[in-house]
Amino acid sequence: MNEVLFQMKLLNHILVVTPWKLIGYAGVLLFAGRWLVQLVASHRERRSHLPLLFWYMSLSGSALLLSYFTFSDKNDSVGILSNLFPASIAVYNLVLEKHRLRTELQTQNPRPAGS
Repeated sequence: MNEVLFQMKLLNHILVVTPWKLIGYAGVLLFAGRWLVQLVASHRERRSHLPLLFWYMSLSGSALLLSYFTFSDKNDSVGILSNLFPASIAVYNLVLEKHRLRTELQTQNPRPAGS
């Protein structure tokens, strides 16, 4: 996964792209793109709002970046720690949302007495 796929010159620097870097770029795009999702959702709601997609993008982006910093030749503890915390927050918020939805369903469809 560390073999060079292609190289290109970018602003007097050589950009070397490997499969791991593609995974890292995808993680960065997901992690940064979640703010665009939040912006659109807040605009539609006319209030500050974090949609469920925000947390899924946060978790996915963090997972991709964690794998990049853990398994690629980077093996960077700063990158690992800086993505581990947001991943845990995203998981926590997704668990809270799942619990809220389950409670909401139970109050809408209560079980009959004796069942």
